[in-house]
Amino acid sequence: MAVRAQFENSNEVGVFANLTNSYCLVAIGASENFYSIFESELAELIPIVHCTIAGTRIIGRLTTGNKNGLLVPTSTTDQELQHLRNSLPDEVKIQRIEERLSALGNCIVANDHVALVHPDIERETEEIIADTLGVEVFRQTIAGNVLTGSYMSLSNQGGLVHPKTSIQDQDELSSLLQVPLVAGSVNRGSSVVGAGMVVNDWLAVTGMDTTATELSVIESVFRLGEGGPGGVDARMNANKESIVESFY
Repeated sequence: MAVRAQFENSNEVGVFANLTNSYCLVAIGASENFYSIFESELAELIPIVHCTIAGTRIIGRLTTGNKNGLLVPTSTTDQELQHLRNSLPDEVKIQRIEERLSALGNCIVANDHVALVHPDIERETEEIIADTLGVEVFRQTIAGNVLTGSYMSLSNQGGLVHPKTSIQDQDELSSLLQVPLVAGSVNRGSSVVGAGMVVNDWLAVTGMDTTATELSVIESVFRLGEGGPGGVDARMNANKESIVESFY
């Protein structure tokens, strides 16, 4: 399912939220309307944590994570870190990273298997990412942009990349990630897809300006039409059934 939301007057949902398959972080201070969209879709499935990072609300750009872990910058206060530890499931590792490129959400994009990172990220950081998130890490650019987290949105089902990403680059990235990719935009033509939306395996939340065409591209590449977290299994079974039927 893909839905539209707005944080105060901003369509950059990915700046103020971080969504994975095992938790959702949302910045404090938004309208009830913004929270209610997340609550109605996620409340029974995963914890929704209201938080700040380094006293700011741009949590989606400062943090990155997947179902296994969450990476936060070194500027995160002890109190904020404790709040996250108390709120997230026990199996989610939380790691503070000392890294010059401290807007981790801009520099890293990850699903539950692979992470693409800024080419200049420190070697030590790369190892922490691999260890905390349990992923393979690749240094990449997207359409010539080093901010992989800003110009790409990724789930275990698919990915949306900067609209000017060449077919050759899409193929290369797709074979690294082992998921289908589409070059597209959010919020009526914005190329900063990572900041304009959040996505996990069953839900995408984009800005209010996102057009119907952009939404349908998002729903198809992230395969969001197939229900909740059980959708993946249901789809596998449906595929099996259709194969069996074709033999009769």
